[in-house]
Amino acid sequence: MREKHLVFILVGFISMSSYSQSVVTENEINSNIQFNNIRKVKDIVIYEDAQFYAAFPSVIKKPDGEIMVAFRHAPDRKIFGEKGTNHTDPNSYLVSVSSKDGENWTKQPELIYAHPFGGSQDPCLLQLKDSTILCASYGWAFVRPSGISNLKEPYFKSGEAIFLGGYIVRSTDGGTSWSKPIYPPHIVPEVNFNALGNPVPAYNRGAMYEGKNGRIYWIVAAMDSSSLKKTSNHLLISNDKGLNWEYESVVAMDDKISFNEASIYQTPKGDLVGFLRTSGMDDQACIARSTDGGKSFNWEQMGFQGHPLNAFRLTDNRVLLTYGYRHKPYGIRARILNAECTDFKTASEIIIRDDGGSRDLGYTWPVQLDNNRVLVTYYFNLENGTRHIAGTILEIK
Repeated sequence: MREKHLVFILVGFISMSSYSQSVVTENEINSNIQFNNIRKVKDIVIYEDAQFYAAFPSVIKKPDGEIMVAFRHAPDRKIFGEKGTNHTDPNSYLVSVSSKDGENWTKQPELIYAHPFGGSQDPCLLQLKDSTILCASYGWAFVRPSGISNLKEPYFKSGEAIFLGGYIVRSTDGGTSWSKPIYPPHIVPEVNFNALGNPVPAYNRGAMYEGKNGRIYWIVAAMDSSSLKKTSNHLLISNDKGLNWEYESVVAMDDKISFNEASIYQTPKGDLVGFLRTSGMDDQACIARSTDGGKSFNWEQMGFQGHPLNAFRLTDNRVLLTYGYRHKPYGIRARILNAECTDFKTASEIIIRDDGGSRDLGYTWPVQLDNNRVLVTYYFNLENGTRHIAGTILEIK
């Protein structure tokens, strides 16, 4: 999911657009200039440990007000004398930390799930209206050389790891305990088999959405060509709170362009809007819209670079669109869209921070702290140092 765009999706990883009317710099936000009624309050560290590579967070606010951040937790391989750390690791687990105020966080991560066959990536949280919590992820098995020749082909390999595909765990007690994995269906466009010799279960990194009708919408990815290493996006729907999933439609597919890490959002009008990461298009962000409940989508370029993206509804129905910026200066950026997400080509870009130490950062996920404040979570590094979970508190009026 990171260095090559297929790996962006499977390994879990701007130049300013000519469409933008203006750009609000980090210094302007820090100096309390009110642009779109937004003010940066502070940057915070949510979790950091020099022995561990922490990345790819998601966040929810539980009914009791507690903030829960889930993330991928794995050893920083440099502690073993290795040159660097990959985004696949046999000791990559799904964990969480919590906070009462969004600023002070528990120090010791709590385990959400450790996959019995390998490492896991990118825990993606969704809290339903009845307080059930879903956590979607996907896994990698580390197969010894003697087993590689016996694998069913085609399969996807990254380093020493073979892709396992997606799964979901559920909690009905606020994250105190989690269910056994729910394996979503294999979708026909996916050509690969997993390390167990089964068709790859559906997977993706990005936000699900619970619609007005109680249906859960999830844009998943599929490697639709083993020779071109290309992915496409597709819509799955659950009618029973994430226990079962059905294929609905193609969200975005192209002969040359890859679409993968995607978040989905439903507007007040009822449109389903996907925000898609791409490869083969100069890191251009894309938007896909359905006006018929997900039966069909039309996609187009948004006119700027950013990956991946997250859409968050503010208290006044505007949408805070956040994303990592993996071009110099590295950092975190945002735009505030209207309620129907139709002004994406003219909404001004806001630089939340630009002090990242390398392109290995981003994966934003916001949560509302109170009526005026939003916490944007992401993973970050300073001077190419320890990868850690960070956040920025924004005041938005």
